[in-house]
Amino acid sequence: MYYGENAGNLIIRGDNTLVLERLRSQYEGKIKCIYIDPPYNNGENYAHYTDKDSSSNWLENMKNILPKLYRLLAENGSIWVSIDDKEVHYLKVLMDNLFGRSKFITTIIWQQRTTRENRRTFSNNHEYILVYAKNPLLFKLARNQLEASKEVLKRYKNPDNDPRGPWQSISLNVQSGHAVASQFYDIIAPNGHVNRLPKGRCWAYNQERMNKEIAQGNIWFGVDGNGVPRRKKFLAEANLGITPETLWLAKDVGTTKSAKKHLIQMDLSEELFDTAKPEELIKRILDIATNEGDLVLDAYLGSGTTAAAAHKMNRRYIGIEIGSHINDIVVPRLNKVIAGEQGGISKAVNWNGGGTYFLEYEMGKMIKQA
Repeated sequence: MYYGENAGNLIIRGDNTLVLERLRSQYEGKIKCIYIDPPYNNGENYAHYTDKDSSSNWLENMKNILPKLYRLLAENGSIWVSIDDKEVHYLKVLMDNLFGRSKFITTIIWQQRTTRENRRTFSNNHEYILVYAKNPLLFKLARNQLEASKEVLKRYKNPDNDPRGPWQSISLNVQSGHAVASQFYDIIAPNGHVNRLPKGRCWAYNQERMNKEIAQGNIWFGVDGNGVPRRKKFLAEANLGITPETLWLAKDVGTTKSAKKHLIQMDLSEELFDTAKPEELIKRILDIATNEGDLVLDAYLGSGTTAAAAHKMNRRYIGIEIGSHINDIVVPRLNKVIAGEQGGISKAVNWNGGGTYFLEYEMGKMIKQA
């Protein structure tokens, strides 16, 4: 079935390997971000599926689906795969072999629980997200920085009441290994205090540039004027984008417990989805890997978190799920999102409802959801 050139917001019930083959003709090379949360093969029984298989069968299943996903990626696109300790290392080797080791970007460590598990030898409080890119260089150029945290903003102050607003100071002396002669001199502060270079250091500017910066009030000499000179970096002029780190803490991106709590608040089903991911976690991924209007795909849609987060963030999305919970969890959840549901990331993205999606059920029957 053809959905149109700018299609998105599709929920499809079916076998993901078969659905992906059908989607290939329209979506090959067009998906900006793929996130999947496949069964972890951890030996557990859940309400909506059994996560027990031999390692060889599990890897064979991943071997079948990963190339189908990879073909759909845009040249600057990326694929993110959630996994835990049981199979992470085997999955990493498999993905290296399928995509090429050069396509590997990083491994995210997600603090998925904050309570201690005393029944086990070790309390396992984290999971992993493996990140690969179709073209790592293009992905690096396309990926977004994260917004500055409150901790970063607190670094900007205005102790001298500068009319240009809050600022923070940064060092003006650097290692002298590649310095030129014009970077070695004494700095005379406005109060006459002489500042000499530490051994092995040089000034970041030559003397002419330094004098100009001092005259323009861009150099801070401390409250009493006798401090080591430092350059003012003004908040109004700063690029506050933060390079994403690989350690994602629960306080920033939520936990499995917070995800369950959100599902309970929405009153979606009597049988709780045990392995749901928090919307905050998916938001972090989409903040980094996509922009508004980009196309996101999740081939193991589960409780619908990827679709819900993408909908609230104005990303187009395709979600694939074979389980019956697409009817009693995913569809009601998205309908609540459209109605303006205020859990998860809603307040963070100023979500007030709206939009639509299409549900394809039983290989071709289309039902429009408003």
